[in-house]
Amino acid sequence: MLFSKTVTDALLAKIRGNEPMTTGEKLNLIVQLSIPSILAQVTSVLMFYIDASMVGSLGAEASASIGLVEPATWLFASLVAAGGMGFSVQVAHFIGANDFEKARSVMRHGYIFGLGFSLVLMAVAGLIASPLPRWLGGGADIQQDASIYFLIFSFAVPIHLMEYLSSAMLKVSGDMRHPSFIAVMMCVFDVIFNFILIFPTRMISVFGLEFEMFGFGLGVKGAAMGTLLAYAAAAIPLVYYAIFRSPILAWKLDTKKFVWVWDYIVHAVKIGAPMALQYLLMNGAQVISTMIVAPLGNFAIAANSFAVTAESLCYMPGYGIGEAATTLVGQSVGAKRKELCRSFAHITIILGMAVMALMGVVMYIFAPEMIGMLSPVEEIRALGIQVLRIEAFAEPFFAASIVAYSVCVGAGDTFKPSLINLGSMWCVRLTLAWLLSTQYGLPGVWFAMAVELTFRGIMFLIRIYRGSWMKNIGEHQPEPVEV
Repeated sequence: MLFSKTVTDALLAKIRGNEPMTTGEKLNLIVQLSIPSILAQVTSVLMFYIDASMVGSLGAEASASIGLVEPATWLFASLVAAGGMGFSVQVAHFIGANDFEKARSVMRHGYIFGLGFSLVLMAVAGLIASPLPRWLGGGADIQQDASIYFLIFSFAVPIHLMEYLSSAMLKVSGDMRHPSFIAVMMCVFDVIFNFILIFPTRMISVFGLEFEMFGFGLGVKGAAMGTLLAYAAAAIPLVYYAIFRSPILAWKLDTKKFVWVWDYIVHAVKIGAPMALQYLLMNGAQVISTMIVAPLGNFAIAANSFAVTAESLCYMPGYGIGEAATTLVGQSVGAKRKELCRSFAHITIILGMAVMALMGVVMYIFAPEMIGMLSPVEEIRALGIQVLRIEAFAEPFFAASIVAYSVCVGAGDTFKPSLINLGSMWCVRLTLAWLLSTQYGLPGVWFAMAVELTFRGIMFLIRIYRGSWMKNIGEHQPEPVEV
């Protein structure tokens, strides 16, 4: 039965029990885990889509103020992900090895370490909020709103850490449904909060009935506050379910006293540090890319931001399948099943490329509608449509890079894949974007992006084919040392 928790649990138990699996069972399990994750990923992007659409109705300056600092918000959100990933991968490995006690211990370490790490990130983000728009080359007309937006975002970082880490722990345990449902609810809350916070009190009409709708009229500030509150609305139930209700991860299931294990921290840093450096430099490259776009004017800044948001709806299925790949490969590594790891890698990558090839066609055809929902400004819409159609051709290889990287993460192989991402971004995308932007404007920047994503996808396909990403299978797991 499709989308059945019983079926999912039974198939995951086959991985841990070293039982043979047919191709049909593998595909069934991938779909069982991918669909809820894809829905969660798409919902997450819809949250940013809604933010952009609501702010877009305020005009080009408001849109540009958020678009200017958006890559920096991605940077800090990515560092949060890197801080949690080193722990969630270990949890997946221990679950695959049927050692749930150690999985819960790693989870506790993740919350303690992650919270401290996120507070440091919050402090750094708060300190740079004021000068950041000026550093990025934004005009004086958008600097103040951009600074305030980023400052409010900084306070959301620890909340986002708790939300992300709890969601990641549940997902690697095989529970995609609760994080996905809560992600949908987070989107709903975001709409509600934005509707009240962004716009002033006004008369609205619903099914012909007019009534006064209360609003704070905070504009860009309201969009940032709405996102913060939506993260909080998601973090609370996720933390509750992960710690108290999960049949595998609930702390009440522990039979031994909690012991601090430095090896868990060291191993998490070994996995997460290359990812953090990669995210730092990759998002730093996005910031550089924004600096390349900024001199092209507010229309180009806004069109670039909206096009990125619109494209996100098309590549989120790749990230959903990638999350399933991380869970399945991670548990297979814990069970020391090398051939099963290889099989899951190949099937998820092929599936991801097929789905995103279809999404590329959708993006090309419906680019006017996708951009039209985000901005009423004709100049922004014309640029956005043009660049989306350029990017559509790179979607299959973008999928290859997304899913293959997720496979490597599940296996604990993060160093060389991070180098592939960094080398591709800095040496191919930014170089081409800088060369092409002066002559071709924003379309030149996006052509460079399409070329780079295709190159990156090919590099990851070669790495998966060679199989060196499986070198960690069967390595010794850290043992507790009481301190």
